[in-house]
Amino acid sequence: MAVPYEKIPFAGTVPSPQKENEGMITGSWRTRRPILDAEKCVECQTCWISCPDSCVNLMTEDSPITFNLKYCKGCGVCAEECPVGAITLVPELDFKD
Repeated sequence: MAVPYEKIPFAGTVPSPQKENEGMITGSWRTRRPILDAEKCVECQTCWISCPDSCVNLMTEDSPITFNLKYCKGCGVCAEECPVGAITLVPELDFKD
C-alpha cells in the first residue's frame, strides 16, 4: 500500500501526541533567549529540526517561526544551526517577562 508523499512527516519527524506537559516546564533554567530576525529568515526549518526540546513552532501569522519559551532551555542549538544567522541569543535578564 503506497502512502501519498504529502502525508509523510517532514524529514521523518512525527508530531508528538503530547502538546503540553505542565510537570516538565524547563524555561526557568534559561539564561539566554533565542530571538528571530524575521527579515533574515529563509524559512528553511533547520532550527525546527535541530531543536532538542521541540521548542520551535513553525509559521504563525506574525512570524515564520516562534519559540515556546516555557520549554526552551536556551541551549543555542537553533542559533548555531541557522545557516543565515537569523537567530541570536540574548541574555534573559534583558527581558521583563
